[in-house]
Amino acid sequence: MPLTESTVPATASITIASEAGSRKRPGYAKRDIGGIGIAVMEREAAIAEVVDAVSTGSHMKMAFCNANLVNVVAGNAALLRSLSTFLVLADGIGVDLGSWMLYGKAFPANLNGTDFFPTLFARSGRPMRVALLGGRPGVADRAVANLTKRYPAHRFSVVSHGYFTAEEEPLLLEGLKAQRPDLLLVAMGNPLQERFIADKLGPQHGSVAAGVGALFDFFADEVPRAPELVRKARLEWIFRLWLEPRRLWRRYVLGNPAFLMRMARQYAMGGRRSG
Repeated sequence: MPLTESTVPATASITIASEAGSRKRPGYAKRDIGGIGIAVMEREAAIAEVVDAVSTGSHMKMAFCNANLVNVVAGNAALLRSLSTFLVLADGIGVDLGSWMLYGKAFPANLNGTDFFPTLFARSGRPMRVALLGGRPGVADRAVANLTKRYPAHRFSVVSHGYFTAEEEPLLLEGLKAQRPDLLLVAMGNPLQERFIADKLGPQHGSVAAGVGALFDFFADEVPRAPELVRKARLEWIFRLWLEPRRLWRRYVLGNPAFLMRMARQYAMGGRRSG
Protein backbone atom coordinates (compact mmCIF):
# COMPACT_ATOMS: atom_id res chain seq x y z
CA MET A 1 0.00 0.00 0.00
CA PRO A 2 1.54 3.36 -0.99
CA LEU A 3 2.36 5.76 1.78
CA THR A 4 0.83 9.23 1.84
CA GLU A 5 2.02 12.62 2.97
CA SER A 6 1.53 13.07 6.70
CA THR A 7 -0.56 16.03 7.79
CA VAL A 8 0.27 17.96 10.94
CA PRO A 9 -1.36 20.98 12.56
CA ALA A 10 0.10 24.22 11.24
CA THR A 11 1.27 25.11 14.75
CA ALA A 12 2.24 21.60 15.88
CA SER A 13 5.69 22.56 17.12
CA ILE A 14 4.55 25.84 18.66
CA THR A 15 3.71 26.31 22.33
CA ILE A 16 1.14 29.08 22.42
CA ALA A 17 2.00 31.58 25.13
CA SER A 18 -1.34 33.38 25.10
CA GLU A 19 -4.59 31.43 24.94
CA ALA A 20 -6.46 34.50 23.73
CA GLY A 21 -3.91 35.16 21.02
CA SER A 22 -3.88 31.65 19.55
CA ARG A 23 -4.81 31.52 15.86
CA LYS A 24 -5.45 28.08 14.39
CA ARG A 25 -4.88 27.58 10.67
CA PRO A 26 -5.43 24.48 8.54
CA GLY A 27 -2.83 21.78 8.83
CA TYR A 28 -0.08 21.28 6.27
CA ALA A 29 1.30 18.11 4.75
CA LYS A 30 4.83 16.80 5.11
CA ARG A 31 6.81 14.77 2.60
CA ASP A 32 9.46 12.36 3.84
CA ILE A 33 12.71 13.14 2.01
CA GLY A 34 15.52 11.02 3.40
CA GLY A 35 13.79 10.73 6.77
CA ILE A 36 13.17 14.48 7.09
CA GLY A 37 9.56 15.67 7.07
CA ILE A 38 9.53 18.71 4.78
CA ALA A 39 6.47 20.97 4.89
CA VAL A 40 4.39 21.21 1.72
CA MET A 41 3.89 24.98 1.78
CA GLU A 42 3.65 28.05 -0.39
CA ARG A 43 5.85 31.00 0.59
CA GLU A 44 2.99 33.01 2.05
CA ALA A 45 1.93 30.17 4.34
CA ALA A 46 5.49 29.77 5.63
CA ILE A 47 5.79 33.50 6.29
CA ALA A 48 2.46 33.37 8.13
CA GLU A 49 3.85 30.65 10.42
CA VAL A 50 6.78 32.85 11.42
CA VAL A 51 4.63 35.93 11.90
CA ASP A 52 2.17 33.91 14.00
CA ALA A 53 4.90 32.59 16.29
CA VAL A 54 6.33 36.08 16.76
CA SER A 55 3.00 37.80 17.34
CA THR A 56 1.82 35.21 19.90
CA GLY A 57 5.14 35.00 21.75
CA SER A 58 5.41 31.32 20.90
CA HIS A 59 8.49 29.24 20.18
CA MET A 60 9.25 27.63 16.83
CA LYS A 61 12.36 25.99 15.43
CA MET A 62 13.02 26.20 11.69
CA ALA A 63 15.30 24.49 9.21
CA PHE A 64 15.80 24.78 5.47
CA CYS A 65 16.29 21.35 3.97
CA ASN A 66 18.46 20.92 0.89
CA ALA A 67 20.21 17.84 -0.45
CA ASN A 68 23.22 18.53 1.77
CA LEU A 69 21.16 18.45 4.97
CA VAL A 70 19.64 15.12 3.93
CA ASN A 71 23.15 13.75 3.41
CA VAL A 72 24.71 15.03 6.63
CA VAL A 73 21.91 13.85 8.93
CA ALA A 74 21.61 10.41 7.31
CA GLY A 75 21.89 7.79 10.02
CA ASN A 76 21.70 10.36 12.83
CA ALA A 77 18.52 9.11 14.49
CA ALA A 78 18.65 11.64 17.33
CA LEU A 79 18.88 14.62 14.99
CA LEU A 80 16.18 13.23 12.72
CA ARG A 81 13.89 12.98 15.75
CA SER A 82 14.71 16.57 16.66
CA LEU A 83 14.00 17.78 13.14
CA SER A 84 10.54 16.23 13.34
CA THR A 85 9.67 19.05 15.77
CA PHE A 86 10.95 21.79 13.40
CA LEU A 87 9.13 23.59 10.64
CA VAL A 88 11.32 22.31 7.79
CA LEU A 89 11.08 24.16 4.47
CA ALA A 90 12.09 22.92 1.01
CA ASP A 91 15.32 24.51 -0.19
CA GLY A 92 16.67 23.89 -3.66
CA ILE A 93 16.32 21.73 -6.71
CA GLY A 94 17.70 18.63 -4.96
CA VAL A 95 14.72 18.11 -2.64
CA ASP A 96 12.41 18.87 -5.57
CA LEU A 97 14.05 16.04 -7.53
CA GLY A 98 13.61 13.79 -4.51
CA SER A 99 9.96 14.80 -4.28
CA TRP A 100 9.44 14.04 -7.99
CA MET A 101 10.99 10.60 -7.54
CA LEU A 102 8.98 9.74 -4.41
CA TYR A 103 5.71 11.66 -4.83
CA GLY A 104 5.49 12.50 -8.53
CA LYS A 105 5.56 16.26 -8.00
CA ALA A 106 7.81 19.06 -6.78
CA PHE A 107 7.28 21.13 -3.65
CA PRO A 108 4.95 24.13 -4.10
CA ALA A 109 7.76 26.67 -3.64
CA ASN A 110 11.52 26.90 -3.34
CA LEU A 111 11.88 28.36 0.16
CA ASN A 112 15.61 28.98 0.46
CA GLY A 113 16.54 31.28 3.32
CA THR A 114 18.42 33.69 1.08
CA ASP A 115 15.12 34.77 -0.48
CA PHE A 116 12.76 33.87 2.36
CA PHE A 117 14.05 36.24 5.03
CA PRO A 118 14.32 39.37 2.86
CA THR A 119 10.71 38.71 1.82
CA LEU A 120 9.71 38.30 5.46
CA PHE A 121 11.47 41.52 6.49
CA ALA A 122 9.92 43.48 3.62
CA ARG A 123 6.36 42.22 4.14
CA SER A 124 6.08 41.96 7.91
CA GLY A 125 3.84 44.71 9.20
CA ARG A 126 5.12 44.12 12.72
CA PRO A 127 8.57 45.46 13.72
CA MET A 128 10.77 42.54 14.78
CA ARG A 129 13.84 42.16 16.93
CA VAL A 130 16.20 40.00 14.87
CA ALA A 131 19.41 38.56 16.35
CA LEU A 132 22.27 37.01 14.38
CA LEU A 133 24.45 34.23 15.80
CA GLY A 134 27.25 32.56 13.86
CA GLY A 135 29.43 33.10 10.84
CA ARG A 136 33.04 34.23 10.72
CA PRO A 137 34.14 37.04 13.04
CA GLY A 138 32.93 40.38 11.71
CA VAL A 139 30.55 38.99 9.08
CA ALA A 140 27.43 39.21 11.26
CA ASP A 141 28.33 42.82 12.15
CA ARG A 142 28.53 43.77 8.47
CA ALA A 143 25.29 41.88 7.81
CA VAL A 144 23.53 43.81 10.58
CA ALA A 145 24.77 47.13 9.18
CA ASN A 146 23.35 46.29 5.75
CA LEU A 147 20.08 44.88 7.09
CA THR A 148 19.50 47.97 9.24
CA LYS A 149 19.77 50.17 6.14
CA ARG A 150 17.56 47.94 4.00
CA TYR A 151 14.85 47.20 6.57
CA PRO A 152 14.77 50.10 9.05
CA ALA A 153 11.45 48.98 10.53
CA HIS A 154 13.20 46.09 12.29
CA ARG A 155 15.94 46.05 14.93
CA PHE A 156 18.95 43.87 14.11
CA SER A 157 21.69 42.86 16.54
CA VAL A 158 24.65 40.49 16.78
CA VAL A 159 24.81 37.83 19.49
CA SER A 160 28.22 36.37 18.59
CA HIS A 161 30.25 34.98 15.74
CA GLY A 162 30.16 31.21 15.36
CA TYR A 163 33.53 30.49 16.97
CA PHE A 164 32.57 30.88 20.61
CA THR A 165 34.01 28.33 23.03
CA ALA A 166 32.20 25.85 25.25
CA GLU A 167 33.15 28.03 28.21
CA GLU A 168 31.55 31.07 26.56
CA GLU A 169 28.32 29.29 25.63
CA PRO A 170 26.49 29.60 29.01
CA LEU A 171 26.98 33.38 29.06
CA LEU A 172 25.84 33.58 25.43
CA LEU A 173 22.65 31.67 26.25
CA GLU A 174 21.99 33.86 29.28
CA GLY A 175 22.29 36.90 27.04
CA LEU A 176 19.76 35.41 24.65
CA LYS A 177 17.35 34.83 27.54
CA ALA A 178 17.65 38.46 28.56
CA GLN A 179 17.12 39.65 25.00
CA ARG A 180 14.63 37.01 23.81
CA PRO A 181 14.57 38.13 20.17
CA ASP A 182 11.57 37.62 17.94
CA LEU A 183 13.79 35.89 15.39
CA LEU A 184 17.19 34.30 15.96
CA LEU A 185 19.19 33.42 12.83
CA VAL A 186 21.81 30.75 13.52
CA ALA A 187 24.58 30.42 10.91
CA MET A 188 26.83 27.48 11.77
CA GLY A 189 26.38 25.19 8.78
CA ASN A 190 24.71 21.78 8.63
CA PRO A 191 24.25 19.96 10.93
CA LEU A 192 25.84 22.06 13.70
CA GLN A 193 23.21 24.79 13.54
CA GLU A 194 20.30 22.33 13.61
CA ARG A 195 21.88 20.48 16.53
CA PHE A 196 22.49 23.74 18.41
CA ILE A 197 18.90 24.88 17.90
CA ALA A 198 17.50 21.49 18.91
CA ASP A 199 19.71 20.92 21.96
CA LYS A 200 20.46 24.39 23.32
CA LEU A 201 17.53 26.68 22.54
CA GLY A 202 14.08 26.82 24.10
CA PRO A 203 11.16 29.26 24.46
CA GLN A 204 13.22 31.38 26.84
CA HIS A 205 15.72 32.18 24.07
CA GLY A 206 13.37 33.60 21.45
CA SER A 207 10.19 33.13 19.44
CA VAL A 208 11.68 31.69 16.24
CA ALA A 209 15.12 30.09 15.86
CA ALA A 210 16.20 29.27 12.31
CA GLY A 211 19.29 27.58 10.90
CA VAL A 212 20.47 29.67 7.95
CA GLY A 213 23.83 28.31 6.73
CA ALA A 214 25.82 30.89 4.74
CA LEU A 215 23.07 33.53 4.81
CA PHE A 216 25.17 36.11 6.68
CA ASP A 217 27.73 36.06 3.85
CA PHE A 218 25.02 37.20 1.43
CA PHE A 219 23.59 39.79 3.83
CA ALA A 220 27.10 41.17 4.40
CA ASP A 221 27.82 41.30 0.64
CA GLU A 222 30.72 38.91 1.17
CA VAL A 223 29.41 36.55 -1.51
CA PRO A 224 27.37 37.65 -4.54
CA ARG A 225 24.09 36.05 -5.55
CA ALA A 226 23.85 34.28 -8.88
CA PRO A 227 22.32 36.29 -11.75
CA GLU A 228 18.53 36.22 -11.74
CA LEU A 229 18.30 34.00 -14.83
CA VAL A 230 20.56 31.44 -13.16
CA ARG A 231 18.38 31.50 -10.03
CA LYS A 232 15.21 31.09 -12.08
CA ALA A 233 16.76 28.09 -13.82
CA ARG A 234 17.40 26.57 -10.36
CA LEU A 235 21.15 26.45 -11.05
CA GLU A 236 22.44 28.73 -8.31
CA TRP A 237 24.36 25.80 -6.85
CA ILE A 238 26.54 25.71 -9.98
CA PHE A 239 27.28 29.41 -9.59
CA ARG A 240 28.24 28.89 -5.94
CA LEU A 241 30.47 25.94 -6.86
CA TRP A 242 32.17 28.10 -9.49
CA LEU A 243 32.77 30.85 -6.89
CA GLU A 244 34.01 28.58 -4.08
CA PRO A 245 35.17 25.28 -5.60
CA ARG A 246 37.58 24.34 -2.82
CA ARG A 247 34.94 24.76 -0.11
CA LEU A 248 31.92 23.35 -1.92
CA TRP A 249 33.15 20.64 -4.27
CA ARG A 250 32.51 17.83 -1.80
CA ARG A 251 28.98 19.10 -1.10
CA TYR A 252 28.00 19.23 -4.76
CA VAL A 253 30.31 16.98 -6.80
CA LEU A 254 30.18 14.11 -4.30
CA GLY A 255 27.06 15.04 -2.35
CA ASN A 256 24.57 15.37 -5.20
CA PRO A 257 25.11 11.81 -6.52
CA ALA A 258 25.00 10.50 -2.94
CA PHE A 259 21.67 12.26 -2.40
CA LEU A 260 20.19 10.81 -5.60
CA MET A 261 21.31 7.34 -4.52
CA ARG A 262 19.52 7.85 -1.20
CA MET A 263 16.37 8.87 -3.03
CA ALA A 264 16.63 5.80 -5.28
CA ARG A 265 16.97 3.53 -2.24
CA GLN A 266 14.00 5.20 -0.56
CA TYR A 267 11.95 4.74 -3.73
CA ALA A 268 13.00 1.09 -3.96
CA MET A 269 11.89 0.50 -0.37
CA GLY A 270 8.55 2.32 -0.57
CA GLY A 271 7.65 2.94 -4.19
CA ARG A 272 5.89 6.04 -5.48
CA ARG A 273 3.89 7.73 -2.74
CA SER A 274 0.65 9.62 -3.07
CA GLY A 275 0.17 13.20 -2.00
